Amino acid sequence: MSTRAVFPPPPGARAYPLRTARGDFAVVDSAVPTGVAEKGTALLLPGFTGSKEDFTLLHEPLTARGYRVVAVDGRGQFESDGPESDESAYARPELAQDVLAQAAALDGPVHLVGHSLGGQIARAAVLLDHSPFLSFTLVSSGPAQISDSQQQRVKLLRDALEVMTMAEVWDAILAMGPPEEVGGPAKGIGDIEQLRRRWLGNKPAQLLATGRQLCAEPDRVAELAAVPLPFHVLSGSQDDTWPVNLLDDMALRLHARRTVVPGADHSPNTDRPEPTARALADFWDTVVP
Repeated sequence: MSTRAVFPPPPGARAYPLRTARGDFAVVDSAVPTGVAEKGTALLLPGFTGSKEDFTLLHEPLTARGYRVVAVDGRGQFESDGPESDESAYARPELAQDVLAQAAALDGPVHLVGHSLGGQIARAAVLLDHSPFLSFTLVSSGPAQISDSQQQRVKLLRDALEVMTMAEVWDAILAMGPPEEVGGPAKGIGDIEQLRRRWLGNKPAQLLATGRQLCAEPDRVAELAAVPLPFHVLSGSQDDTWPVNLLDDMALRLHARRTVVPGADHSPNTDRPEPTARALADFWDTVVP
């Protein structure tokens, strides 16, 4: 695991390797401030090409509401290690078991939050074993595969990764447009050099495997609805990865709390962090441990 300080953690947070039964995972961990009543712990999983830093702007408002925040890089993401070329290490059941191990390494049951791909990995973990979780929030994460337009973008990335180095792919990404459009959310995260170093930290096999998963994910909403957990579906008012009407329908099928953050797109955690954090904490406040 890397020890590079590419991104400074939020004020009062610690960046360290969380030791689990399935290896170490890089986390940013923010404790509840002194004088604020502790209400619980949240485990936050990032999306495709993202990292734990995608939740940077949520730490302070969530800890101010009494919730410890632990954001994690999954296996092969940024500062968490993983095989370079063995895609089987990133099969969905393997990544789901990683989430269960991360939850087990924290103190007591956690509120689980998954953004985009992280939501689908989190869903697989909940379907394996829901007992480590108090609640589950899907952030801009839909019922099945991503939209056709996003599948085309993922295919372009997969094709590039088959023949180019990660550095060459990054240069191609910049030629296509701003990093927040083609390489993950950037708003409030870091400058171009920091984002480049984050990109280079990803393992190619992880991107190839999870990219395929995003394009072939089955609809497992009925299975999830049968799990006895409180659910929350949160998104921006626009989303080209999963259309908002699909997220609305998924929330109905899950009997879930539904939050739409006005003025946010696929990453409300970076687009509009304050209302996103408020919606998360308001939901958690309703959950009885």
